[in-house]
Amino acid sequence: MGGNLKGQRISPELREVKSMRRKICVVVTARPSYSRIKTALSAIQKHADLELQLVVAASALLERYGSATRYIEDDGFKIAARVYMVLEGENLAAMAKTTGLGLLELSTVFDNLRPDVVVTIADRYETLATAVAASYMNIPVAHVQGGEVTGSIDEKVRHAVTKLSDLHFVSTQKAADRVIRMGEDPATVFVTGCPSIDLASEILRDSSLNFDPFERYGGVGATVDLLKNGYLVVMQHPVTTEYNLARKHVFETLYAVRDSALPTLWFWPNVDAGSDGTSGGIRTFRETEHPENIHFFKNMESTDFLRLLYNSRCLVGNSSVGIRECSFLGVPVVNIGSRQAGRDRVSNVLDVDYDQREIAQAIQHHRRNGHCLKDGLYGDGKAGKRIAQLLAELPLRIEKRLTY
Repeated sequence: MGGNLKGQRISPELREVKSMRRKICVVVTARPSYSRIKTALSAIQKHADLELQLVVAASALLERYGSATRYIEDDGFKIAARVYMVLEGENLAAMAKTTGLGLLELSTVFDNLRPDVVVTIADRYETLATAVAASYMNIPVAHVQGGEVTGSIDEKVRHAVTKLSDLHFVSTQKAADRVIRMGEDPATVFVTGCPSIDLASEILRDSSLNFDPFERYGGVGATVDLLKNGYLVVMQHPVTTEYNLARKHVFETLYAVRDSALPTLWFWPNVDAGSDGTSGGIRTFRETEHPENIHFFKNMESTDFLRLLYNSRCLVGNSSVGIRECSFLGVPVVNIGSRQAGRDRVSNVLDVDYDQREIAQAIQHHRRNGHCLKDGLYGDGKAGKRIAQLLAELPLRIEKRLTY
């Protein structure tokens, strides 16, 4: 069986079946968004009734922020369109203008691809451009990870996207309840779990640190010994509503981590307003303090990152990874500041302020107590398949009304 079909005629019946497959356009706008949707992409690509249209946009294309395109293509996904839309500046005006440019460019992409559904992820500001463009073009919108609480601009964007969306694939029952209280039809709200938990579930089958991060990913700074006394992982982003404090915030963490003397793997911040302050603070600290226990990376393939995370002493910073994947893996977390305020969490998280002393004490607490109990708050490892099946089966509509 098989063989080369080139030049052969396709029967009208087969042509009709092919045309009946739903075209699912998934828009990935940042490196974390890819890991949050990767297993759903795989399930959509494998589903007999679906056709995947993958659009990669914004900072996910930029090497400065650790381009995700190489990992996407290495994983076997074909990119249907690339959308360059990030304006330089890393300030509030640049975020607003990037969103506007995204609205213009994504409208053209959707007009060319003619998808049956557009899938948008979480709460980054580019997500708003995706949802607005699709909505005005009468394309149903499916939103992954709505209904959560964090504060800052992410809160506004997430709930705005919920109101623009027609299908809601949420991570927890509490998130589902919030979406329904916002006036969404309960028949359109599904607790699928978070697809990023699927990846965490996969690495638990073999959680060994089976690669050399320095050899595979390079980076800059000291080549630290990860095996002798354990190590920390740091991922700290600017907070858009506190962007003018980003430099001050990151110095508090830098000094606390350096003084811990633990080997540390530090990952570069994202593209939000204040990113220049965070990255500039890191560069200044590196050049003036010459820390001997910190190595800096731009980006890392998602399963490699999760292996690194699982084998660490704890995660330090303000990334949602600490709330989601770390809860499932039982990895202790020092969560700093307000970026994740209000997000549902479990006992692996210690919340502290941007204060060197508080951060240092929380690191010491986790060093003494070790890993935590694993918790399935954000999923059971099967979200991607659930999302693909729902996209294949659910009725698609673009009109909605408040349900109260």
